Amino acid sequence: QLQLVESGGGLVQPGGSLRLSCAASGDTHDYYVIAWFRQAPGKEREGVSCIKKNDGSTYYDDSVKGRFTISRDNAKNTVYLQMNSLKPEDTAVYYCAATTSYHYCTSITDTYEYWGRGTQVTVSS
Repeated sequence: QLQLVESGGGLVQPGGSLRLSCAASGDTHDYYVIAWFRQAPGKEREGVSCIKKNDGSTYYDDSVKGRFTISRDNAKNTVYLQMNSLKPEDTAVYYCAATTSYHYCTSITDTYEYWGRGTQVTVSS
């Protein structure tokens, strides 16, 4: 079993920055990819970014390219999402997710077996 815990959310003004963390514990040798998803009120959960554990290759949704950066610290089993130039439309609950079955990044929610509880990000003046 793998447990994921997100942290770092909060209220920030437009143009501001936040760094989210996703700490993995338990069977941390099993997962291949960790991804960040977000879900705004009344909308479906969408993929934001993901990173492969072994080689660190990354994927970004077009809506966050150039503003968000995903990174990993395998020694700490932690994945980070640095979010800059935040916009009101980035407001959502952000979840991290892990897959032990797929060796590549995907934005399909069904490919991830483990999920954190989420952290709220609110971008507002």
